[in-house]
Amino acid sequence: MRKTLTACVALAILCLPTVVPAARDAKPVATSKLVKTVTIPHEQFTLPNGLRVIVHTDRKAPVVAASIWYDVGSKHEPKGKTGFAHLFEHLMFNGSENSPGDFFEPLQKIGATDFNGTTWYDRTNYFQNVPKAALDAILFLESDRMGHLLGAVTQEKLTNQIGVVQNEKRQGDNQPYGMVEYAQTAALFPADHPYGHSTIGSMDDLTGATLEDVKAWFRQHYGPNNAVLVLAGDVDVKTVRPLVEKYFGDIPRGPQQQPVAAPVPTLPAPKTETLKDRVATVRLYRNWALPGMADPDAVPLDIGGTVLGGLSSSRLDNLLVRQEKLAVSVSAGTYSFAQMGMFEVTVNVRPGVDPDKVSARLDQIVADYIKTGPTADEVNRAVTREVSGRIGGLESVGGFGGKAVALAEGALYMKDSEFYKKNLQAFAQATPQQVTAAMQKWLTRPVYALRVIPGEREAYQESASGKAGSRTLAPSYFRAPAEGEQPLAPAARAGSQPATASPAGSKVDRTKMPDVGPIADLDFPKVERAHLKNGMAIVYSRRTAVPKTQVSLSFDAGYAADPKGRLGTQSLMLALLDEGTTTKDSTALAEAQERLGATISSGASLDRTSVGLSALSANLSPSLSLFADVVRNPAFDAKEVERLRAQQLARIASELTQPSGMAGRVLPPLLFGKDHPYGIAFSGTGEADTVKSLTRDELVAFHKAWFRPEKGTFFVVSDQPLSAIVKALDARFGDWKGEGAPEAKRAGSAPVQPKPRIILVNRPDSPQSLILGGHLLPLKGTQEVTTLLTANEILGQNFLSRLNMDLRETKGWSYGVNGTVQRPEGDMAYIVSAPVQANRTGESITALVGQMKSILSGKPITDEERNRTVDGNIRELPGSFETGAAVMSGMQRNAYLGRSDDYYDTLASRYRAMTTADLNAALKGIIKPDDFLWVVVGDAKIVRPQLEKLGLPLEDMAISLPTPDSVRGE
Repeated sequence: MRKTLTACVALAILCLPTVVPAARDAKPVATSKLVKTVTIPHEQFTLPNGLRVIVHTDRKAPVVAASIWYDVGSKHEPKGKTGFAHLFEHLMFNGSENSPGDFFEPLQKIGATDFNGTTWYDRTNYFQNVPKAALDAILFLESDRMGHLLGAVTQEKLTNQIGVVQNEKRQGDNQPYGMVEYAQTAALFPADHPYGHSTIGSMDDLTGATLEDVKAWFRQHYGPNNAVLVLAGDVDVKTVRPLVEKYFGDIPRGPQQQPVAAPVPTLPAPKTETLKDRVATVRLYRNWALPGMADPDAVPLDIGGTVLGGLSSSRLDNLLVRQEKLAVSVSAGTYSFAQMGMFEVTVNVRPGVDPDKVSARLDQIVADYIKTGPTADEVNRAVTREVSGRIGGLESVGGFGGKAVALAEGALYMKDSEFYKKNLQAFAQATPQQVTAAMQKWLTRPVYALRVIPGEREAYQESASGKAGSRTLAPSYFRAPAEGEQPLAPAARAGSQPATASPAGSKVDRTKMPDVGPIADLDFPKVERAHLKNGMAIVYSRRTAVPKTQVSLSFDAGYAADPKGRLGTQSLMLALLDEGTTTKDSTALAEAQERLGATISSGASLDRTSVGLSALSANLSPSLSLFADVVRNPAFDAKEVERLRAQQLARIASELTQPSGMAGRVLPPLLFGKDHPYGIAFSGTGEADTVKSLTRDELVAFHKAWFRPEKGTFFVVSDQPLSAIVKALDARFGDWKGEGAPEAKRAGSAPVQPKPRIILVNRPDSPQSLILGGHLLPLKGTQEVTTLLTANEILGQNFLSRLNMDLRETKGWSYGVNGTVQRPEGDMAYIVSAPVQANRTGESITALVGQMKSILSGKPITDEERNRTVDGNIRELPGSFETGAAVMSGMQRNAYLGRSDDYYDTLASRYRAMTTADLNAALKGIIKPDDFLWVVVGDAKIVRPQLEKLGLPLEDMAISLPTPDSVRGE
């Protein structure tokens, strides 16, 4: 990454006027003006085989986003084949004919970042950012998947990935409210509707997938004429076109995807249902089916949902949460797909309040809102928030929400790569009358009302079919060829050639992947420092890619600063910060942020507490004034204290129903000891009894003791010069002085490794068990542990780690496993997390211990693993700091761990110096498999017999579902 960054126009998002840092705040910039700044210049071409290619040039970093979108999703699945699109996405990562093995291995080698694949109703996509020097390599890999896949798809891989996908389904279903999506889909859509089943599919359909099924799926849907390839970043058409022609040009066309009929269904009458689930809070849903994103009502409906329940100052928030205190949280908005959408309202009923009363009041509010519509100010606030978010997202070239996504989505769904711009213009031009008319048209139809209440969930529906491979392909699966199209012959597509061959006339040598060219070491953006009048430090880096400013005021506090015996104090204090100041109540404060397109947030880790601001630079002056008011003048209004207390109690209760929340509360106190600053729940929300008794005076005292100039440091990433930032911050913080005496973090004695054992937390009817294990490390977070972290990538940290590959890719018992070196400032621990199918719980612990012991003695880290990891880490560095948020995080980590500002500039040389022996030595004496304390959250009647066979002491820990009285705030 370059220290001298290009101007905003190079990224195609034009710079707005320089911020005015004077004491008097300027008016917010008009939304219509903001929209005009958003443009992504690009060029397009189409290969003779139908592959559409879009190229966008962005020279801010030497990386390229390669994003390929296929016009196939779950809406294309015939009856009996649900989940196939997503299952095939998994198989696409299991290697191709000329790149065997998991695709994550070559992706890691070439230094890919932000890589993944996703499936939804309308599409399947694969994306990654790679160093510019790896462009040939990624085009080779993606073209090999498209044109040379089926010879690498085996029954073994299929059986394994069916298991992985089924565990992904179990993992989602196992969460509180995890069965809601199925109920909504069944209620709103006919069973034979293209959107009438979930993308994850059914257990039986997945089990029944045959090898011929998936090969037929590939031949039918994965032709180049059914795909859009976007290349965005440090490239141009002149460079890209010959490469795309070289790698993709010889792949034959496939069947042309035909339009799918997906009419918007309307319920014949209102429908009401109730589900029981292991939840802490009654939740109310209201749903309607809507038209897709191309419909002119899509944007007005989106705005209508945002005003109703998407803004911090939404109608539902103001009425149900703030004023009437009938709910602890609310939301409303639209899910927008290519041909279909859904409007959803959710209300989490405040414990102790009659759900019938809340339900009636909700319906009254919604009906009144649909009748009268939003105000002009509400529409403007919703639109400003949308545009600000889009501008921030377009700083990235790829990933989940960058420029490649915006271009590909429009090209695939709307046949228009500039749809993103027209969509934003529709937002900017929307009126209250349009919003009202759209809501009256679509939301006055019969509603689906769902209520989820605490209770025993119905028995989980596991697969009732036999083994995978028991189903044959239905003759009607294929359609007839379209006019002028040749029938698809089995030999015409991938899988028909020897694994190392290329079609006649091909320019590609597929016997080996192209080498990655030279990649310069990372040149981390220049970091500058300054001080305010009161001595507060500013750590700053200039980034001109987008006209936004990010500020983080970081305090040396964290959850470790919670007073002994008063855990949860800080969490409640932070929740109250942006809920009113001495000059603005919570509603006025939320509305002010929305008008500016600014977001003020707060959070904490074990050792640090921060308040953040994300602002449009054109509105930075008034945004900083709000930010300073929140930091310096929180009101801690008594009524707001009670409201936020109830919300925090509800969060604690929710944690006690979630597998991760339950395990995250049990393990830390046992591992570190209850008196240790880190011996607290991972969430930091504290204990219910303490939160109930916290007083306003305690919150005020905590704020005064820890939110002080001498404990705080400003971190800033902005397109504005440092001089303007210093002036603006000085005007608002330069006179700030601490009140009273500062506090010190509570001290704790050195933790003692607890005795190895298994703690079983019974969670009945869980299709999965969550295994969370850990042991203490003889290290402090501020020590140099880069070699240990690198070695642990091979053991447990990334997709290719031994722990994950064994339980996911070899055994198919889990959707994903990781082992993490937990690195706070002080005492460290090693934590393993493994959600596994319930009937494999005991075997999974045995497998985890076996893999850890193996890497320490029987099968140490190999030269191949070392080279793959080290080379990949070096090549990843330029892509790891593409965005301002990433640069901000890097600066904060350096400061937090006591490292120099040029630490990341030296990291490549540190990696190169690591030998295989160094990596193996880093694990010896540090990772101790026999010392693990294991916490298992699962169905005891299934899990206990398995755990009893492991030879470790087994203890039960009861965690009861919270009652309304236990979570009531008043």
